[in-house]
Amino acid sequence: MSQTNTEPVYDRHGRLALPCDPSPMAFSKYRSHVPLQLPDRTWPDQVFTEAPRWASVDLRDGNQALIDPMDPERKLRLFETLVDIGFKEIEVGFPAASQPDYDFQRLLIEEDRIPDDVEIQVLVQCRPELIERTFESLVGVRRAIVHFYNSVSTLQRRVVFGLDRDGITEIAVNAARLCRKLEASLPGSEIRYEYSPESFTGTEPEYAVEVCQAVMDVIEPTPERPIILNLPATVEMYSPNVYADVIEWFGRKIKDRRSVVLSLHPHNNRGTAAAAAELAVLAGADRVEGTLFGNGERTGNVDVVTLSMNLFSQGIDPKLDFSDIERVRRVAEFATRLPVHPRHPYVGDLVYTAFSGSHQDAIKKGMAAIGDHYEQWEVPYLAIDPKHLGRTYEAIIRVNSQSGKGGVAYVMDTEHGLDLPRRLQIEFSKAVQSVTEDSGTEILPAEMWEVFSATYLPEDAGIRLLSSEMSTGDHRTTVVAQLVVDGQHATVKGEGNGPIDAMVAGLAELGVSVEVTDYSEHALTAGSGASAVAYVEVEVAGGRKLWGVGMDSSILDASLNAVISAANRVREETSASS
Repeated sequence: MSQTNTEPVYDRHGRLALPCDPSPMAFSKYRSHVPLQLPDRTWPDQVFTEAPRWASVDLRDGNQALIDPMDPERKLRLFETLVDIGFKEIEVGFPAASQPDYDFQRLLIEEDRIPDDVEIQVLVQCRPELIERTFESLVGVRRAIVHFYNSVSTLQRRVVFGLDRDGITEIAVNAARLCRKLEASLPGSEIRYEYSPESFTGTEPEYAVEVCQAVMDVIEPTPERPIILNLPATVEMYSPNVYADVIEWFGRKIKDRRSVVLSLHPHNNRGTAAAAAELAVLAGADRVEGTLFGNGERTGNVDVVTLSMNLFSQGIDPKLDFSDIERVRRVAEFATRLPVHPRHPYVGDLVYTAFSGSHQDAIKKGMAAIGDHYEQWEVPYLAIDPKHLGRTYEAIIRVNSQSGKGGVAYVMDTEHGLDLPRRLQIEFSKAVQSVTEDSGTEILPAEMWEVFSATYLPEDAGIRLLSSEMSTGDHRTTVVAQLVVDGQHATVKGEGNGPIDAMVAGLAELGVSVEVTDYSEHALTAGSGASAVAYVEVEVAGGRKLWGVGMDSSILDASLNAVISAANRVREETSASS
């Protein structure tokens, strides 16, 4: 009989490798993409101190990715929202390739809808007839960026164009020459240029530098009138650290760096566009092109909201205003006809919501500790204060079968004004969990109140307080209470060292014997007509403890009602067990 080899296997770090079956997937059909080594990289030592320049491509890259492209109403509403947010460079379309894009751009120019501090950006391929049409679309514009591009990757050179490097460079250079020539057709307009070696991440870095410098020789940028060199991860092929290495290397190699705005255009094929953009900015990039909430071709563009709010969460001015992020989301969803995912960073319906019991407890305590006025935000599990984005605290904690006492207590406090004692939190959370386990879903605040009322404040309770009278003398308190007991009027009288003790003594006349072990109270609303709530914990024979709750405009009657609430629960348990 053959024996299985039991020799230990170690990984490349010398650690004991865990057993794992080979994957049946065809991973051997792919290769890693690491175009250069940069052992003297400096970006890991950099830190963020300010936001990069932002450019929105929602109206072009985002629009062309939609099943149903935006109509003029949607485009205009989105454009105005982008302006309100604070974007100063907005790519509004591909006017030479689309009549609706052309018409929308003309509307912006002819109706003077472009603020003086905003530049529109227009995209065009490096094709003469398209460049000519693009300049026609810009007649009358005050300021604009002409963004011309051609694909330069090794794959597209081979299978799409059938050209070598020189042939691809010639396409880019001829486009740059035509752009410079057509400047004369736009007297009074300030035109800047952006060049993108498309599919940059599939291109040899040294050739990307070569073609960009050839374009620069024609455009003749200066520090006062720099060219934007946009390096698109048209397909995200690098890991974020490799992308940062290539960007830092490019910034070192490109000539006349002071005359270049180094721009990024990350896509999200690997799901790491945000990380790639952040590391590339640390590596020297000046500008980021992206979209709201990451809409774009295939897996989408980098999400500018996430990038800017990441800076905000680190105490850095993002230079964009998302203080009413719900409005921004509504406009984006209207324009794109696509929903924002409920888990989307910073904006999703559930991103400030905790269902886990331990998380809820920590959040509740953190919110109580920080108060309404604080110098620096510090609450467990919440990276930022939702109010800074125009969100409320209402949905921070939602309760389902995974929730614990902290979540229940938070909802009862914030939604209903009840500051439940800790042991009452534990008791009531069990009742809530029973409901959520049966339903298999979350329980809403109104539904939770129904459970609370049915448990502690039932309208059909066996014992109900009609009125009470209290007197004191000889350090004793006497309470005379008018009750309804199982539908019949009854008067009970009790004495004790306080009204609660006296009420307990009075209830003993009805055969309900309890001992009060805890009591607390608080006002429900401010003002002279304040309502009050009282909580009483009682112990019955056998050591079992139960809570009662009373609410009334009088703190005395609230306290007596709490004792009666506990007595009713004792009676119910006794009846159920007999």
